[in-house]
Amino acid sequence: MKHPLRIPYIAFLIFFLGSVTPNQGQQVLKKTSTERPLLLGPDEQFGNLFETVQIKAVFPDSKTFADCIPNYPPATILANYEKARQRSDFNLKAFILQQFTLPVKPASGYTSHAGQSASEHMADLWPVLTRPATPRLKEGLQPGSLIPLPNPYVVPGGRFGEMYYWDSYFTMLGLRASGKPALIRNMVDNFAYLIRTVGFIPNGNRTYFLGRSQPPFFSFMVNLLSEIQGRRVLLTYLPELQQEYDFWMDGKDQVTAQQPAYRRVVQLAEGIYLNRYFDDKSTPRPESYREDVQLARHIKNPQPLYRHLRAAAESGWDFSSRWFRDGKNLRTIHTTDFIPVDLNALLVNLEQTLADGYRLKGDLNRSKTYQQLAQQRRTALQRYCWNPKSGFFFDYDFVARKPSTVYSLAGIYPLFVKIATPAQAVAVARKLEQSFLKPGGLTTTLQNTGQQWDSPNGWAPLQWIAIQGLRNYRQLPLASKIKINWVAENLRVYKVSGKMVEKYDVISTAAAKGGEYPNQDGFGWTNGVLLRLLSEK
Repeated sequence: MKHPLRIPYIAFLIFFLGSVTPNQGQQVLKKTSTERPLLLGPDEQFGNLFETVQIKAVFPDSKTFADCIPNYPPATILANYEKARQRSDFNLKAFILQQFTLPVKPASGYTSHAGQSASEHMADLWPVLTRPATPRLKEGLQPGSLIPLPNPYVVPGGRFGEMYYWDSYFTMLGLRASGKPALIRNMVDNFAYLIRTVGFIPNGNRTYFLGRSQPPFFSFMVNLLSEIQGRRVLLTYLPELQQEYDFWMDGKDQVTAQQPAYRRVVQLAEGIYLNRYFDDKSTPRPESYREDVQLARHIKNPQPLYRHLRAAAESGWDFSSRWFRDGKNLRTIHTTDFIPVDLNALLVNLEQTLADGYRLKGDLNRSKTYQQLAQQRRTALQRYCWNPKSGFFFDYDFVARKPSTVYSLAGIYPLFVKIATPAQAVAVARKLEQSFLKPGGLTTTLQNTGQQWDSPNGWAPLQWIAIQGLRNYRQLPLASKIKINWVAENLRVYKVSGKMVEKYDVISTAAAKGGEYPNQDGFGWTNGVLLRLLSEK
């Protein structure tokens, strides 16, 4: 017999937050934060049941159960489970399918209509990938892990049925090319809403992402919107830009020479502050639970490994030889030991944007403060991440006190945010052309480890960052080569399959592979970058 639907405590909180003003929401957060987690992930809600379902691989993809929607309050489901599992004929999968509703995979299997061009196909995909506003829960609806948002938004596609942080900036490039400024504004407003209500922008709008963020592109989103609506848009989002910065710098006053790192802040010996990727939790990722547990088997204390895995997920590069101690094996991952060149370049842009915003506001003292902070970070990046002998930018291992030796496309970010010198830009361009440029675009690293953020895979966001970075320094022939190769590969795959996909094998131009899941179709940021490139004169 089915139990009547009831909204559990967590659903009530989400419902309540959706109906209050931002200031009231902050008060709710403060009042509840010391009592219990405001939004619980499914692993926290369902405990042993969640672990059992994931370890026994009830679903081939660990993300499936993390995204399931409970049909009843968690307490009811757990009570039902304790009773049902005592029976000799208990079937775990049948029980789950009765107690939960499976997630719908957006855009999975969507292909073009006969005769459609790639641009027409991608234009048709925007409605397929767009999700409606869900500012509050309807009565009787169980929340699952999805965090409701007040405005429509675009998801990547395939297994990814939520709005992702850094993906969205590159998606917005295509929305602008498609003449959809209102949807860009809606998504920026959603990110501002998340900053106000949960204190930062999580990896995606899922409760199981609340331990981490992603590469901080919010300032780029606001700047993109300002290109459409005018520079004074910065004033609208200045409070959220400040809160985003405060999130990344939280703990700056707690680090010392003896304990140089706290959360995402690292103090170097000279009193210079830079940032790292981190995650506030050290448990298996709910969306990759089985994979994380299997990787940690035979490790006496797996918590550090879980934290490094989660931190790599915050970087967006999950996973890559960038983070491996031996450059080859995932078990040697040590993400939180690195000062990543891409993260800190992005934070320079955030500091510069804050300086611009406070100048527009008339607060010249704070504007000067952020100008100085941006300059300090530029100087530190030059000191710690530039290798003059190699002619390239690298991540810096602050624990080992030496730069990484892994060449990766993270090294192009200083060109993207215009903090490299002209001579450095020439050297980086030379290395890109000699080693990274392939028939299908730029390969992510020069290492082939079987991980998806390594060779031979290429990713749309990194192609855009490289192209724009090179253009910033008048390295136009190489920028053009990368664009031509990448666009040709996207169109080739589209012609063969009728799809735009998440990543591409840029060396052999075979189907891209590697990582924890198959190549996904849709695909938000691929569409965004390709549409932007195709729209150029």
